[in-house]
Amino acid sequence: MFTLNRLFLLFLLGFVALGVGLFIIFLHPYNAIFNWKVVLSDGGEIFEMWRNPEVKLYTKVYLFNITNADDYMSGKDDKIKVKEVGPYVYREALEHSEVNFNDNGTLSTIPRHPLIWEEELSEGNKEDDMLYLPHIALLSIANVVSQQNFMTRFGLNNLIRMTNSQPLAKMTAKEFMMGYKSELMSLGNTFLPGWIYFDKLGLIDRMYDFDGDYETIFTGENDISLSGLIDTYRGSTDLPQWDGKHCSNVQYASDGTKFKGAVARNETILFYRKSLCRSAPLIPAEEGTKHGFKAYKYVFPEHMLDNGKNIEENKCFCRHGKCLPEGLIDVTDCYYGFPIALSYPHFYKGEDILFSKVEGLTPNKEQHETRFWIQPDSGLPLDITSKFQINMALGDISLIENTARFSNMHLPLLWFDITMSSLPSSMEQKFKFYLNIFPLVEQVLMYLSFVAGTILILVTTYILTFEIMFKSFGEKKHSNINIRRNIWMNRDKKSKGKANEKDGIYVPCDIPLSDTDSDLKFEEARPTFIKSQSDRIKEFGHKLSDRVYDSVENVRGMFDDLTHVRSDRKNSLIPPEESQEGNNEAYKSDSGESDKEYDKYREIKQTDSDDDSKYLEVVDDGSEFDESYNGDRRKHSNKNELYIHIN
Repeated sequence: MFTLNRLFLLFLLGFVALGVGLFIIFLHPYNAIFNWKVVLSDGGEIFEMWRNPEVKLYTKVYLFNITNADDYMSGKDDKIKVKEVGPYVYREALEHSEVNFNDNGTLSTIPRHPLIWEEELSEGNKEDDMLYLPHIALLSIANVVSQQNFMTRFGLNNLIRMTNSQPLAKMTAKEFMMGYKSELMSLGNTFLPGWIYFDKLGLIDRMYDFDGDYETIFTGENDISLSGLIDTYRGSTDLPQWDGKHCSNVQYASDGTKFKGAVARNETILFYRKSLCRSAPLIPAEEGTKHGFKAYKYVFPEHMLDNGKNIEENKCFCRHGKCLPEGLIDVTDCYYGFPIALSYPHFYKGEDILFSKVEGLTPNKEQHETRFWIQPDSGLPLDITSKFQINMALGDISLIENTARFSNMHLPLLWFDITMSSLPSSMEQKFKFYLNIFPLVEQVLMYLSFVAGTILILVTTYILTFEIMFKSFGEKKHSNINIRRNIWMNRDKKSKGKANEKDGIYVPCDIPLSDTDSDLKFEEARPTFIKSQSDRIKEFGHKLSDRVYDSVENVRGMFDDLTHVRSDRKNSLIPPEESQEGNNEAYKSDSGESDKEYDKYREIKQTDSDDDSKYLEVVDDGSEFDESYNGDRRKHSNKNELYIHIN
């Protein structure tokens, strides 16, 4: 059934399969391919996704419309009442332009984040909605000049009276977000040269101003886990607005396009956006599945917006030694000197003092908490919602015209949500293959290799073992048959030789105990295990049967011979010349001559060396035996011999 070549081939295939399994365990081909893919190389698939992402990234803006502007300015109301209006949705066309690869495993690029208005997603809100909103230019100039000398303050107060500028103004939503022109802004460029270089002011417009920005990004060539992370921003690993590495560092932070890969379950990662004016830590809060991918949920840590009250090392976020209440971070130096402070929406997790002069804020964890769902192996963002609020942290501006009621106020302006709820279908399918299917195929292939290899080796070993056993059994059987055949042939030769020597009569008989032809056929055919055992039992049965039969017949034959000798000497098989003295006359015929009938019967004597047996050779003269003898002897059809075994 199996030739030696086939068995050797199966054995070899088994070792090859085991080798494949070991190759997968120790070398991890999936990791090698995945790492090759993740590296940002010119023209690479992942590089193109990073350079110009296909993701739909949106910025949702919510404005705080002041509903009691006149009553508050007149002094009727002690608190400003605000009502959230929005969302005003813009799509962020993220792009990394002017990419140049460096020799140290980084690339240089200029980030661009142009915004495109998405009216259909704005839930009925329009850019031309008229709202009462704070006059950012007036309040900002007032906050700066309030610290100056009398002459500077006097000049600003005259400008405010000339332009009739009010701290609360009616304008469209677009003007407030994307910029509006103001006579005060134009005069401010003249009055404070070098401070304001733009002729219109809009919070979202300034937040997305990337002119002069450039950054270097790790390609992952030297460390695959750093692929896509920031190395330097504007040529430095630190932001110039802060003192101390804890506050200023941006190295190894993500701009939201791709996060650190191969992260551990409890590892903290960094997130940086220009609008945040810092790198913010993200800690894992939950593990689960998002859009069919394994994912970790990250949130900002507790007291992330602390200024040293709870975390000592956060004191570096206090600008010029002045610390804001917890829940606010001073980002004045990132917003052109305007008194801007960041917080969570609706002052979520902020101190109570932040609500002292404002009504209408309703902080809520579900609506206002930042959440990042990130695939931990690749650093791929799966679901992002980054929420911050822009406020004005005003000091004592009571000496500036029309602004006294806004002194020492934390005035909310707007809050925004940078969100990406899902991946594009094409990108999702690609990453499901890379992150879900490919590693599963590797695992299945590894287990199949071990199982198949083990089975092939065991089966081949089993077959070879039985082949050797059967071959040894066949050789032993063949040897036993030859020995038995030689013994019987030697017996026959001895018996026949003695008979010839004594009487000159040679009548051979060559019938062994088993059939020669069947034995030869048995040896020619390679037996199966069951067949060989069956034949051995059958052969043993034949031998036992013949032995028993011969033994019984020998005994019966001896008794029959004695009986006949005593009853009828004439029929005795003992020839006259070898009988006892005085008995020869009994064998003579009536004519006086000895009966020649007895000359044909003679005793064949045999020594004990011939298996302690005696053979009586009978030469048939054509006459019939008595019926009593016919029933007690075995006749051989093809030879005129009769063997009687006497043990």
